[in-house]
Amino acid sequence: MSGMRSQMRPEVVANCLSRRTLLLDGGIGSELIRRGVASAHRLWGVGALLEAPDAVRELHRDYALAESDWLTAATFRLAPYSLRRAGLEERAPELAALAIRLLREGAAAAGRRVLAMASMTTLEDCYRPDLVPPDDVLEREHAATIELLADAGADGLLLETFNTVREAAIAAHAAVRCGLPVVVSFACRADGCLLSGEAPSQAARAVSVPGVVAVGVNCTSSASVPRALEHLASGTTLPLAAWANNGWAAEDSPWLAAPRLGPEAFAAGALAWIDAGARLVGGCCGTGPAEIAALASVIPGRRR
Repeated sequence: MSGMRSQMRPEVVANCLSRRTLLLDGGIGSELIRRGVASAHRLWGVGALLEAPDAVRELHRDYALAESDWLTAATFRLAPYSLRRAGLEERAPELAALAIRLLREGAAAAGRRVLAMASMTTLEDCYRPDLVPPDDVLEREHAATIELLADAGADGLLLETFNTVREAAIAAHAAVRCGLPVVVSFACRADGCLLSGEAPSQAARAVSVPGVVAVGVNCTSSASVPRALEHLASGTTLPLAAWANNGWAAEDSPWLAAPRLGPEAFAAGALAWIDAGARLVGGCCGTGPAEIAALASVIPGRRR
């Protein structure tokens, strides 16, 4: 792997998580869409990198102003696997570098120093565990994505919305080889199980390898998070993470259907995640800077 690399070590991040609860940002694709950036529908944010980079930078700034400790780059669907299908694979390095640069510029505009996390997810639809490709495809394609994001200068990798143990384990083992801190998170049903029906404890054990600094749940309704965290905790000693959706559901995600919560109610619900062991909290689809600012105001022991 070539290019400029971050010096952020997993053990440093793990130590931070052991001492206090850190704040992640909120939704990227959904919040850009809410702000009228129609191009964000394309590959869940990649279109915004192509057509509305100023809006992406502004969103990162707003999350930094809301006191996020970690910001998430708009790289959720930037895998070469996805870009290849869209005829954009040759632009992958350019787009990855742009995503990280926009994040850092947004944080700088807010006068904040944050951890720049590159997001990546399942190769196929993250709501369709039945579509997970064979192991050899997973190994090859996730390795290519990780190299791309690490070379772009990310401080860490956020493996989110994974729906099976098999794909998450392959991605996690590939991710830790790049030397960056890695967080692995699963999309869960209301009963706390993965979308595949697999046990979260099994999932947590499979990804709790050196270099992974937290295991969590995301793209799940707020009320379902504590149960998922409880199950995850039985399979790992790593810190837990949680970033839930807020009133965001579609025909292919009926388990997410839930009333939309105001920012204060969303933050109050997140206290149950922290009680369940979460040391990294934030928002997923349907959340924005208002929810993150509210979270910042309620996290115990957070410096004002």
